[in-house]
Amino acid sequence: MTKRPEEIALMAEAGKLLASVFSYLDQFSLAGMSTLQVNDMVDSFIVHQLSARPASKGQYGYAYALNSSRNNVVCHGVPCATDILQDGDIVNFDITLEKHGFIADSSKTYLVGDVSAPARHLVQTTYEAMWKGINAVRPGAQLGDVGYAIQRHAQRNGYSVVRDFCGHGIGREMHEPPQVLHWGRPKTGLILREGMVFTIEPMLNQGRHAVHTEDDGWTVVTSDGKLSAQFEHTVAVTHNGVRVLTLRPEEAPLH
Repeated sequence: MTKRPEEIALMAEAGKLLASVFSYLDQFSLAGMSTLQVNDMVDSFIVHQLSARPASKGQYGYAYALNSSRNNVVCHGVPCATDILQDGDIVNFDITLEKHGFIADSSKTYLVGDVSAPARHLVQTTYEAMWKGINAVRPGAQLGDVGYAIQRHAQRNGYSVVRDFCGHGIGREMHEPPQVLHWGRPKTGLILREGMVFTIEPMLNQGRHAVHTEDDGWTVVTSDGKLSAQFEHTVAVTHNGVRVLTLRPEEAPLH
């Protein structure tokens, strides 16, 4: 479950490349583009500009380089030529990348055009909640501390935390132990130690935390039709804290 320093160095390289994918996407206004267009741009950028592999493509039979989860889609949204991003939408792009045999995983929820204040607040709170979880990571802390930090921030702002999906260990495989829940009780769960690498990826809903999967077998939506947002980083436990392996160049850590 722990990685050697040289393995974490390779994962950090993959993470840096993945961060550059989001910096690339930041250049586009997105409104009027289809989610399949975004997918194809990202696929091409990873392969041709970064000489890396879109790790989601072919994983579990999935055919695309990213998940595109818009508005009430919680996660695992499938890119589609007829799914056109509109002014006022929020959309999460969840992207993975493999380089030198190691995988990085990150996601960001984008605001498309003029987004309503309630939607903006949900997105901002979700981003803050992810950082609350990240800042709870250190040797000797427990996974329950991470989940509790996220859940407390979400609930203080009137949102629910999706419980059907969680973060995960990552390395040569996309999904490795441990499972990283985004809710919990302090001082419970696995004790963190230096060298562990996992994702923190909370999904917050405006309404209830209940979700269901649509008939395509992939797309997960809120049961009440209300908005959902998500952010994700891949992190490593260091000797005295945490290192965010997928931190974007323009991104300042929240404390």
